[in-house]
Amino acid sequence: MNQTLQNWLAEQIQSLKDQHLYKVPRILQTPAGGRVRMDGREVVNLSSNNYLGLANHPKVRQAAIEAIEKWGVGAGAVRWIGGTMEVHDELERRLAQFKQVEAVLVFQSGFTANSGTIPTIMVEGDVIISDELNHASIIDGVRLSNAEYRKSEGWVYNHKDMDHLEQILKRANEKGFKKKMIVTDGVFSMDGDIAPLPTIVELAEKYDALVMVDDAHASGVLGKNGAGTTSHFNLYGRVDIQLGTLSKALGVMGGYIAGSALLKDYLINRGRPYLFSTAHPPMVAAALIAALDIMENDPEPMQRLWANAKWWKENLANLGFDTMGSETPITPVYCGDEAKAVQMEKMLWEEGVYALSICYPTVPRGKARIRTMPSAAHTEEDLAFALEAFRKVGEKLGVIGATAGQK
Repeated sequence: MNQTLQNWLAEQIQSLKDQHLYKVPRILQTPAGGRVRMDGREVVNLSSNNYLGLANHPKVRQAAIEAIEKWGVGAGAVRWIGGTMEVHDELERRLAQFKQVEAVLVFQSGFTANSGTIPTIMVEGDVIISDELNHASIIDGVRLSNAEYRKSEGWVYNHKDMDHLEQILKRANEKGFKKKMIVTDGVFSMDGDIAPLPTIVELAEKYDALVMVDDAHASGVLGKNGAGTTSHFNLYGRVDIQLGTLSKALGVMGGYIAGSALLKDYLINRGRPYLFSTAHPPMVAAALIAALDIMENDPEPMQRLWANAKWWKENLANLGFDTMGSETPITPVYCGDEAKAVQMEKMLWEEGVYALSICYPTVPRGKARIRTMPSAAHTEEDLAFALEAFRKVGEKLGVIGATAGQK
Protein backbone atom coordinates (compact mmCIF):
# COMPACT_ATOMS: atom_id res chain seq x y z
CA MET A 1 0.00 0.00 0.00
CA ASN A 2 1.23 3.47 -0.87
CA GLN A 3 2.28 5.10 2.40
CA THR A 4 1.60 8.64 1.20
CA LEU A 5 -2.00 7.69 0.52
CA GLN A 6 -2.33 5.85 3.82
CA ASN A 7 -0.96 8.82 5.76
CA TRP A 8 -3.30 11.21 3.97
CA LEU A 9 -6.33 9.00 4.64
CA ALA A 10 -5.43 8.68 8.32
CA GLU A 11 -5.14 12.48 8.62
CA GLN A 12 -8.49 13.03 6.94
CA ILE A 13 -10.24 10.48 9.13
CA GLN A 14 -8.77 12.00 12.27
CA SER A 15 -9.95 15.41 11.13
CA LEU A 16 -13.49 14.05 10.73
CA LYS A 17 -13.34 12.57 14.22
CA ASP A 18 -12.07 15.85 15.68
CA GLN A 19 -15.04 17.68 14.11
CA HIS A 20 -17.56 15.06 15.31
CA LEU A 21 -18.32 14.20 11.67
CA TYR A 22 -16.97 10.63 11.54
CA LYS A 23 -19.54 7.98 10.60
CA VAL A 24 -19.64 4.25 11.36
CA PRO A 25 -22.60 2.36 9.88
CA ARG A 26 -24.59 0.10 12.17
CA ILE A 27 -25.52 -3.37 10.92
CA LEU A 28 -29.21 -4.19 10.47
CA GLN A 29 -29.89 -7.80 11.52
CA THR A 30 -33.63 -7.99 10.76
CA PRO A 31 -35.86 -6.85 7.91
CA ALA A 32 -36.46 -3.09 7.74
CA GLY A 33 -39.28 -2.02 10.03
CA GLY A 34 -40.34 0.26 12.84
CA ARG A 35 -38.60 -1.85 15.49
CA VAL A 36 -35.47 -3.71 14.41
CA ARG A 37 -32.31 -5.40 15.67
CA MET A 38 -29.09 -3.53 14.94
CA ASP A 39 -25.63 -4.40 16.24
CA GLY A 40 -27.23 -6.99 18.51
CA ARG A 41 -29.67 -4.52 20.09
CA GLU A 42 -33.44 -4.11 19.65
CA VAL A 43 -34.26 -0.48 18.85
CA VAL A 44 -37.04 1.70 17.51
CA ASN A 45 -35.75 2.71 14.08
CA LEU A 46 -36.38 6.39 13.30
CA SER A 47 -33.78 6.59 10.52
CA SER A 48 -35.39 4.60 7.72
CA ASN A 49 -36.91 5.90 4.48
CA ASN A 50 -39.30 2.92 4.45
CA TYR A 51 -42.23 5.34 4.61
CA LEU A 52 -45.05 2.90 3.89
CA GLY A 53 -43.54 -0.22 5.42
CA LEU A 54 -43.35 -1.94 2.01
CA ALA A 55 -39.73 -3.10 2.26
CA ASN A 56 -40.86 -6.26 4.02
CA HIS A 57 -44.48 -6.46 2.82
CA PRO A 58 -45.61 -10.07 2.16
CA LYS A 59 -46.95 -9.26 -1.33
CA VAL A 60 -43.73 -7.50 -2.31
CA ARG A 61 -41.59 -10.35 -1.00
CA GLN A 62 -43.70 -12.93 -2.82
CA ALA A 63 -43.45 -11.03 -6.11
CA ALA A 64 -39.66 -11.04 -5.81
CA ILE A 65 -39.58 -14.78 -5.08
CA GLU A 66 -41.79 -15.58 -8.07
CA ALA A 67 -39.67 -13.39 -10.33
CA ILE A 68 -36.52 -15.30 -9.33
CA GLU A 69 -38.23 -18.54 -10.31
CA LYS A 70 -39.29 -17.08 -13.67
CA TRP A 71 -36.40 -14.81 -14.63
CA GLY A 72 -33.39 -15.81 -12.52
CA VAL A 73 -31.40 -13.41 -10.38
CA GLY A 74 -29.74 -11.12 -12.92
CA ALA A 75 -30.48 -9.36 -16.19
CA GLY A 76 -27.04 -10.24 -17.52
CA ALA A 77 -26.38 -7.04 -19.45
CA VAL A 78 -26.73 -3.31 -19.73
CA ARG A 79 -30.30 -2.56 -20.69
CA TRP A 80 -29.70 -1.40 -24.28
CA ILE A 81 -27.39 -4.33 -25.01
CA GLY A 82 -29.91 -6.98 -24.02
CA GLY A 83 -30.67 -6.52 -20.34
CA THR A 84 -34.18 -5.10 -20.71
CA MET A 85 -36.61 -7.86 -19.76
CA GLU A 86 -40.39 -7.74 -20.08
CA VAL A 87 -40.63 -7.06 -16.37
CA HIS A 88 -38.49 -3.92 -16.70
CA ASP A 89 -40.67 -2.70 -19.55
CA GLU A 90 -43.84 -3.38 -17.56
CA LEU A 91 -42.50 -1.45 -14.57
CA GLU A 92 -41.84 1.62 -16.72
CA ARG A 93 -45.30 1.46 -18.28
CA ARG A 94 -46.91 1.20 -14.84
CA LEU A 95 -44.87 4.11 -13.47
CA ALA A 96 -45.80 6.29 -16.45
CA GLN A 97 -49.49 5.63 -15.78
CA PHE A 98 -48.98 6.32 -12.08
CA LYS A 99 -47.27 9.66 -12.77
CA GLN A 100 -49.66 10.55 -15.64
CA VAL A 101 -46.83 11.19 -18.09
CA GLU A 102 -45.98 9.87 -21.53
CA ALA A 103 -42.98 7.83 -20.46
CA VAL A 104 -40.67 6.77 -17.62
CA LEU A 105 -37.07 5.57 -17.69
CA VAL A 106 -35.78 3.62 -14.69
CA PHE A 107 -32.21 4.10 -13.45
CA GLN A 108 -30.18 2.09 -10.93
CA SER A 109 -30.78 4.71 -8.22
CA GLY A 110 -32.18 8.17 -7.67
CA PHE A 111 -28.61 9.44 -7.52
CA THR A 112 -27.78 8.05 -10.96
CA ALA A 113 -31.08 9.36 -12.33
CA ASN A 114 -30.01 12.89 -11.38
CA SER A 115 -26.37 12.50 -12.39
CA GLY A 116 -27.41 10.88 -15.67
CA THR A 117 -30.17 13.30 -16.62
CA ILE A 118 -29.05 16.81 -15.65
CA PRO A 119 -25.74 16.85 -17.60
CA THR A 120 -27.39 15.08 -20.54
CA ILE A 121 -30.16 17.65 -20.92
CA MET A 122 -28.33 20.82 -19.84
CA VAL A 123 -25.27 21.50 -21.98
CA GLU A 124 -22.89 24.31 -22.90
CA GLY A 125 -24.82 27.50 -23.57
CA ASP A 126 -27.54 26.59 -21.04
CA VAL A 127 -27.99 27.63 -17.40
CA ILE A 128 -29.17 25.67 -14.37
CA ILE A 129 -30.89 27.53 -11.53
CA SER A 130 -30.93 25.54 -8.29
CA ASP A 131 -32.38 25.86 -4.78
CA GLU A 132 -29.54 26.22 -2.27
CA LEU A 133 -30.78 23.24 -0.19
CA ASN A 134 -31.11 20.77 -3.05
CA HIS A 135 -29.97 17.18 -2.50
CA ALA A 136 -26.35 16.15 -3.09
CA SER A 137 -27.35 14.08 -6.13
CA ILE A 138 -28.76 17.21 -7.79
CA ILE A 139 -25.62 19.16 -6.93
CA ASP A 140 -23.39 16.43 -8.37
CA GLY A 141 -25.55 16.18 -11.49
CA VAL A 142 -25.27 19.94 -11.95
CA ARG A 143 -21.49 19.84 -11.47
CA LEU A 144 -21.18 17.21 -14.22
CA SER A 145 -22.95 19.50 -16.67
CA ASN A 146 -21.24 21.97 -19.01
CA ALA A 147 -24.06 24.43 -18.38
CA GLU A 148 -23.62 27.57 -16.26
CA TYR A 149 -24.55 26.93 -12.63
CA ARG A 150 -22.04 28.21 -10.09
CA LYS A 151 -23.29 29.74 -6.84
CA SER A 152 -20.54 32.34 -7.00
CA GLU A 153 -21.96 33.51 -10.33
CA GLY A 154 -25.44 33.82 -8.87
CA TRP A 155 -27.31 30.83 -10.31
CA VAL A 156 -28.32 29.38 -6.92
CA TYR A 157 -31.37 30.95 -5.29
CA ASN A 158 -32.02 31.31 -1.58
CA HIS A 159 -34.07 28.46 -0.22
CA LYS A 160 -37.68 28.74 -1.47
CA ASP A 161 -37.17 32.49 -2.10
CA MET A 162 -39.33 33.15 -5.16
CA ASP A 163 -38.37 36.82 -5.44
CA HIS A 164 -34.72 35.79 -5.64
CA LEU A 165 -35.56 33.11 -8.20
CA GLU A 166 -37.32 35.67 -10.39
CA GLN A 167 -34.33 38.03 -10.21
CA ILE A 168 -32.08 35.22 -11.44
CA LEU A 169 -34.50 34.29 -14.24
CA LYS A 170 -34.55 37.90 -15.44
CA ARG A 171 -30.75 37.98 -15.53
CA ALA A 172 -30.65 34.63 -17.32
CA ASN A 173 -32.95 36.01 -20.02
CA GLU A 174 -30.72 39.05 -20.44
CA LYS A 175 -27.69 36.81 -20.98
CA GLY A 176 -29.45 34.87 -23.76
CA PHE A 177 -28.91 31.27 -22.67
CA LYS A 178 -30.28 28.62 -25.05
CA LYS A 179 -32.09 26.71 -22.30
CA LYS A 180 -32.82 27.60 -18.69
CA MET A 181 -33.78 24.98 -16.12
CA ILE A 182 -35.00 25.44 -12.56
CA VAL A 183 -34.26 22.37 -10.45
CA THR A 184 -35.64 21.77 -6.98
CA ASP A 185 -36.37 19.05 -4.49
CA GLY A 186 -40.10 18.48 -4.09
CA VAL A 187 -39.59 17.71 -0.40
CA PHE A 188 -36.29 18.80 1.13
CA SER A 189 -34.71 15.78 2.74
CA MET A 190 -33.07 17.37 5.77
CA ASP A 191 -35.76 19.93 6.70
CA GLY A 192 -38.96 18.19 5.63
CA ASP A 193 -40.46 21.27 3.96
CA ILE A 194 -42.18 21.35 0.56
CA ALA A 195 -41.05 23.35 -2.47
CA PRO A 196 -43.43 26.16 -3.60
CA LEU A 197 -43.90 24.33 -6.88
CA PRO A 198 -46.92 26.31 -8.19
CA THR A 199 -44.95 29.56 -8.05
CA ILE A 200 -41.85 27.91 -9.53
CA VAL A 201 -43.92 26.63 -12.46
CA GLU A 202 -45.56 30.05 -12.99
CA LEU A 203 -42.16 31.75 -13.05
CA ALA A 204 -40.77 29.10 -15.40
CA GLU A 205 -43.65 29.65 -17.81
CA LYS A 206 -43.22 33.43 -17.58
CA TYR A 207 -39.49 33.28 -18.36
CA ASP A 208 -39.50 30.25 -20.71
CA ALA A 209 -37.58 27.93 -18.39
CA LEU A 210 -37.75 24.18 -17.84
CA VAL A 211 -38.71 22.75 -14.45
CA MET A 212 -37.14 19.63 -12.93
CA VAL A 213 -38.43 18.30 -9.61
CA ASP A 214 -36.68 15.66 -7.51
CA ASP A 215 -39.55 13.89 -5.76
CA ALA A 216 -37.47 11.32 -3.88
CA HIS A 217 -39.09 12.21 -0.55
CA ALA A 218 -42.50 13.10 -2.01
CA SER A 219 -42.95 9.71 -3.70
CA GLY A 220 -45.44 7.69 -1.67
CA VAL A 221 -45.94 10.66 0.65
CA LEU A 222 -47.67 13.49 -1.27
CA GLY A 223 -50.29 13.52 -4.00
CA LYS A 224 -52.86 10.98 -5.16
CA ASN A 225 -51.72 7.55 -3.95
CA GLY A 226 -48.33 9.12 -3.29
CA ALA A 227 -47.72 10.29 -6.87
CA GLY A 228 -45.64 13.27 -5.67
CA THR A 229 -45.65 17.05 -5.68
CA THR A 230 -46.90 17.46 -9.25
CA SER A 231 -50.00 15.53 -8.19
CA HIS A 232 -50.16 17.26 -4.79
CA PHE A 233 -50.36 20.69 -6.47
CA ASN A 234 -52.32 19.45 -9.53
CA LEU A 235 -49.62 20.57 -11.94
CA TYR A 236 -49.95 17.70 -14.40
CA GLY A 237 -48.41 18.54 -17.76
CA ARG A 238 -46.59 21.62 -16.42
CA VAL A 239 -43.44 20.01 -14.97
CA ASP A 240 -40.94 18.97 -17.64
CA ILE A 241 -38.83 16.45 -15.72
CA GLN A 242 -39.81 14.54 -12.59
CA LEU A 243 -37.45 12.33 -10.64
CA GLY A 244 -38.90 9.62 -8.45
CA THR A 245 -37.25 7.11 -6.17
CA LEU A 246 -37.98 3.40 -5.87
CA SER A 247 -35.95 2.85 -2.70
CA LYS A 248 -37.94 4.82 -0.14
CA ALA A 249 -41.74 4.58 -0.06
CA LEU A 250 -41.76 1.73 -2.60
CA GLY A 251 -39.32 -0.14 -0.40
CA VAL A 252 -36.93 -1.66 -2.96
CA MET A 253 -34.26 0.19 -4.98
CA GLY A 254 -33.77 2.47 -7.96
CA GLY A 255 -34.86 5.79 -9.35
CA TYR A 256 -36.67 6.99 -12.44
CA ILE A 257 -37.22 9.97 -14.69
CA ALA A 258 -40.78 10.78 -15.74
CA GLY A 259 -41.62 13.08 -18.64
CA SER A 260 -42.17 13.05 -22.38
CA ALA A 261 -41.55 10.16 -24.74
CA LEU A 262 -38.85 12.25 -26.45
CA LEU A 263 -37.09 12.77 -23.11
CA LYS A 264 -37.03 9.03 -22.46
CA ASP A 265 -35.78 8.29 -25.97
CA TYR A 266 -32.93 10.79 -25.64
CA LEU A 267 -31.87 9.51 -22.20
CA ILE A 268 -31.81 5.95 -23.54
CA ASN A 269 -29.33 7.10 -26.15
CA ARG A 270 -27.26 9.55 -24.10
CA GLY A 271 -27.83 8.96 -20.37
CA ARG A 272 -24.51 7.54 -19.20
CA PRO A 273 -25.67 5.55 -16.13
CA TYR A 274 -28.33 3.90 -18.30
CA LEU A 275 -25.84 3.18 -21.08
CA PHE A 276 -23.05 1.79 -18.93
CA SER A 277 -24.65 0.00 -15.95
CA THR A 278 -26.24 -3.43 -15.81
CA ALA A 279 -30.01 -3.53 -15.48
CA HIS A 280 -31.78 -4.14 -12.18
CA PRO A 281 -32.20 -7.79 -11.20
CA PRO A 282 -35.64 -8.86 -12.44
CA MET A 283 -36.93 -9.55 -8.93
CA VAL A 284 -36.33 -5.87 -8.12
CA ALA A 285 -38.62 -4.79 -10.96
CA ALA A 286 -41.25 -7.37 -10.02
CA ALA A 287 -41.17 -6.33 -6.37
CA LEU A 288 -41.61 -2.70 -7.40
CA ILE A 289 -44.67 -3.53 -9.50
CA ALA A 290 -46.18 -5.26 -6.46
CA ALA A 291 -45.35 -2.25 -4.26
CA LEU A 292 -46.96 0.05 -6.82
CA ASP A 293 -50.09 -2.13 -6.77
CA ILE A 294 -50.33 -1.65 -3.01
CA MET A 295 -49.82 2.11 -3.24
CA GLU A 296 -52.51 2.47 -5.88
CA ASN A 297 -55.10 0.20 -4.26
CA ASP A 298 -54.60 0.33 -0.50
CA PRO A 299 -54.77 3.82 1.07
CA GLU A 300 -54.19 2.52 4.61
CA PRO A 301 -50.34 2.63 4.69
CA MET A 302 -50.25 6.26 3.54
CA GLN A 303 -52.99 7.20 6.02
CA ARG A 304 -51.07 5.50 8.82
CA LEU A 305 -47.86 7.25 7.78
CA TRP A 306 -49.47 10.67 8.10
CA ALA A 307 -51.27 9.82 11.33
CA ASN A 308 -47.97 8.71 12.88
CA ALA A 309 -46.16 11.78 11.55
CA LYS A 310 -48.82 14.12 12.97
CA TRP A 311 -48.69 12.45 16.40
CA TRP A 312 -44.90 12.52 16.46
CA LYS A 313 -44.57 16.18 15.48
CA GLU A 314 -47.25 17.38 17.87
CA ASN A 315 -45.80 15.51 20.83
CA LEU A 316 -42.23 16.61 20.13
CA ALA A 317 -43.47 20.20 19.96
CA ASN A 318 -45.41 19.76 23.20
CA LEU A 319 -42.16 18.75 24.89
CA GLY A 320 -40.45 21.88 23.59
CA PHE A 321 -38.38 20.48 20.72
CA ASP A 322 -37.89 22.56 17.56
CA THR A 323 -38.82 20.54 14.45
CA MET A 324 -37.73 23.36 12.13
CA GLY A 325 -41.04 23.90 10.34
CA SER A 326 -41.23 20.43 8.81
CA GLU A 327 -44.36 19.84 6.71
CA THR A 328 -43.83 16.15 5.97
CA PRO A 329 -42.96 12.96 7.87
CA ILE A 330 -39.28 14.00 7.77
CA THR A 331 -38.96 15.52 11.25
CA PRO A 332 -35.68 17.17 12.24
CA VAL A 333 -35.06 17.83 15.93
CA TYR A 334 -32.82 20.87 16.14
CA CYS A 335 -29.61 20.72 18.19
CA GLY A 336 -27.37 23.35 16.60
CA ASP A 337 -23.99 22.23 17.89
CA GLU A 338 -22.44 19.25 16.07
CA ALA A 339 -20.95 17.70 19.20
CA LYS A 340 -24.29 17.93 20.99
CA ALA A 341 -26.12 16.28 18.08
CA VAL A 342 -23.62 13.41 17.97
CA GLN A 343 -23.90 12.98 21.75
CA MET A 344 -27.68 12.97 21.51
CA GLU A 345 -27.55 10.20 18.89
CA LYS A 346 -25.36 8.10 21.20
CA MET A 347 -27.59 8.67 24.23
CA LEU A 348 -30.75 7.85 22.28
CA TRP A 349 -29.11 4.60 21.18
CA GLU A 350 -28.51 3.70 24.79
CA GLU A 351 -32.22 4.35 25.43
CA GLY A 352 -33.18 1.98 22.58
CA VAL A 353 -33.81 4.48 19.78
CA TYR A 354 -31.86 4.67 16.51
CA ALA A 355 -32.02 8.27 15.23
CA LEU A 356 -29.10 9.70 13.30
CA SER A 357 -27.39 13.02 13.90
CA ILE A 358 -27.12 15.12 10.75
CA CYS A 359 -24.15 17.47 10.67
CA TYR A 360 -22.00 19.44 8.23
CA PRO A 361 -21.55 19.05 5.27
CA THR A 362 -25.03 17.53 4.92
CA VAL A 363 -26.42 20.64 6.64
CA PRO A 364 -24.71 24.00 7.32
CA ARG A 365 -22.31 24.27 10.26
CA GLY A 366 -24.09 25.10 13.49
CA LYS A 367 -27.40 23.68 12.17
CA ALA A 368 -26.94 20.08 13.32
CA ARG A 369 -30.04 18.09 14.11
CA ILE A 370 -31.38 14.63 14.83
CA ARG A 371 -33.38 13.59 11.77
CA THR A 372 -36.36 11.39 12.60
CA MET A 373 -38.56 9.47 10.17
CA PRO A 374 -41.88 8.21 11.58
CA SER A 375 -43.40 5.69 9.17
CA ALA A 376 -46.38 3.44 8.59
CA ALA A 377 -44.28 0.62 10.07
CA HIS A 378 -44.29 2.20 13.55
CA THR A 379 -46.87 1.27 16.16
CA GLU A 380 -48.24 3.68 18.75
CA GLU A 381 -46.10 1.86 21.32
CA ASP A 382 -42.96 2.37 19.21
CA LEU A 383 -43.49 6.11 18.96
CA ALA A 384 -44.45 6.52 22.62
CA PHE A 385 -41.28 4.65 23.62
CA ALA A 386 -39.17 6.85 21.34
CA LEU A 387 -40.81 10.03 22.62
CA GLU A 388 -39.93 9.19 26.21
CA ALA A 389 -36.32 8.57 25.15
CA PHE A 390 -36.22 11.96 23.44
CA ARG A 391 -37.61 13.61 26.57
CA LYS A 392 -34.97 12.06 28.81
CA VAL A 393 -32.05 12.79 26.52
CA GLY A 394 -33.28 16.23 25.49
CA GLU A 395 -33.55 17.35 29.11
CA LYS A 396 -30.07 16.06 29.96
CA LEU A 397 -28.45 17.79 26.98
CA GLY A 398 -30.48 20.99 27.10
CA VAL A 399 -31.78 20.46 23.58
CA ILE A 400 -35.40 21.06 24.58
CA GLY A 401 -36.07 24.72 23.98
CA ALA A 402 -33.18 25.15 21.50
CA THR A 403 -34.37 26.91 18.34
CA ALA A 404 -33.05 26.94 14.81
CA GLY A 405 -33.52 30.66 14.44
CA GLN A 406 -33.52 32.03 10.92
CA LYS A 407 -33.25 29.16 8.44
